[in-house]
Amino acid sequence: MAITLNGLRFFVAVAEAGSIVDAASRLARGPSTVSMALKQLEAELGGPLFESDRKNRLTPLGRFTLAAARNGVHRFDQAVDDIRGFARGQVGRLSVASVPSVASHLLPAVIDRFISAHPSVDLNLRDTDSDTVETAVMDGSIDLGIAGRPADSGSILFEPLFEDRFVLVCSRTCPLAEQRAVSRADLDGLVLIANGASARLRTEIYATYTADARLTVRNMASLLALVRRNVGVTILPTLSIPDDGADLVLLEIVDENLYRVVGSQRRKGENLAPAASAFLDLLTRHVAGQIACGARIQAPKTVDALD
Repeated sequence: MAITLNGLRFFVAVAEAGSIVDAASRLARGPSTVSMALKQLEAELGGPLFESDRKNRLTPLGRFTLAAARNGVHRFDQAVDDIRGFARGQVGRLSVASVPSVASHLLPAVIDRFISAHPSVDLNLRDTDSDTVETAVMDGSIDLGIAGRPADSGSILFEPLFEDRFVLVCSRTCPLAEQRAVSRADLDGLVLIANGASARLRTEIYATYTADARLTVRNMASLLALVRRNVGVTILPTLSIPDDGADLVLLEIVDENLYRVVGSQRRKGENLAPAASAFLDLLTRHVAGQIACGARIQAPKTVDALD
């Protein structure tokens, strides 16, 4: 009969308690069960572990076995704790990639709650564009992506979280600043700055807006700096506008309601790790709260204008 973990655990308990009865009480087992486990362990080892039946003094074999058994039992218990912790999302690593608008406006509150509830999970957040998020999901370098609808819908599972509309953004010194809405004709003579967020739009009306665009800026800070300086105007989803954008004017585009839908991305056919699932649950609940309180985002009920 092989040496068992229970046999080692029972032996450690008896050696520490000094008697079978006290060890059995600690283990919540019957004394006969503990006594039989000790006899089986001694038979397997080929020698006695205690100097007498009183079990209060170890033999040389017993002393060596106790040190090794304590180490083995501790390592097993630690492994079980680690496995259970991972299954509960309490330990491990989590890598998330998100478009900048979500990373700056929605994720801070989610991350704050997540790290408080999961202090032993190492979290890595990548702030990047939708195309890079999709690539990272596909190559498995991240656990969870937060971005627009992916182009590769056959390989990526996309679950919508919210939608927000695109608006025209200009400076307060722009000739359009006093208007509440704009049409294509209003843009004649103005510089339209294309950007990464709106580059994925695939609508005829947007194509007419950008047909004459001579300037493309993908970095949000640089883009808004140009708009503030009245170099040109741009089209952005409302969530992309910074909270300190009081010097910017947001105008509705009347020709067509342009929306994007943002959601979670992961590879089809693969389950999320427990920590990733816990993170997504927190994000989903936070988004629902933001929608309920009338924030910049809405429930994803429309078909978005992204490819």
